[in-house]
Amino acid sequence: MMNPAEILAATIHHGQEKVKRPLIEKAVLGFIGGAMISFGYLLYIRVVASVAEQLGSLASFIGASVFPIGLIVILMAGGELITSNMTAVSVSFFAKKVKFTDLVKNWLVITLFNVLGALFVAFIFGHLLGLTSAGVYKTELLNLANTKLSVSWYQAILSGIGCNWFVGLAMWMSYGAKDAAGKLLGIWFPVMAFVAIGFQHSVANAFVIPAAIFENGATWLDFIRNFLLVYSGNVLGGAILVAGFYTLGYRRQMREAQELVQD
Repeated sequence: MMNPAEILAATIHHGQEKVKRPLIEKAVLGFIGGAMISFGYLLYIRVVASVAEQLGSLASFIGASVFPIGLIVILMAGGELITSNMTAVSVSFFAKKVKFTDLVKNWLVITLFNVLGALFVAFIFGHLLGLTSAGVYKTELLNLANTKLSVSWYQAILSGIGCNWFVGLAMWMSYGAKDAAGKLLGIWFPVMAFVAIGFQHSVANAFVIPAAIFENGATWLDFIRNFLLVYSGNVLGGAILVAGFYTLGYRRQMREAQELVQD
């Protein structure tokens, strides 16, 4: 495992690479990212609904344990997720390696295609295939969506902050791990934690709430309001609490290590 100063340097590099990608790569990888996070939540719903009657509240923990497959695929097999980019590209921006306009463009493109990927999974696999449209699975879906929509505006923002504090840490530790097992564990624990706690992830919500809309359990206005509030919290959690704090905490050590290598 790299030390934190080395992870900071690696994250700066990853952030630069994310900005350099041509539009077609951002579009394809962004769509994959949105779809994979949605598959993770679809798995959560199927697992929780299947065991809730037998296991009660423990079912949510089991669901949280399987949800991380989405981010594991994205960070290890390939994909772009806006919540990760909120951290990685921000680190590069704080290091003055990318421009603010490049950061904004990256975030807008990845967000758009993440949402498209999430909507695709919600409609094709959730609604048309019927994986969230009937029985206990529909009940679990509607309960999840209602829980997310029932919070106040400031609770949605705070929940988004908590979520991306964990997601940013998952990405951070993935970049610092030197083998596949280390990456998997570094991603799995923080992501499991945010789901088990109940924090909200804007892209995951772009699957859950539209899936509920397709089953007449919510409205598009509900989704837009929730998405904007949670997204704002995700920005603060990833860009400030992870990217900002670790940049401030380890920039000196990173520079000193680089100077020693140059000497």
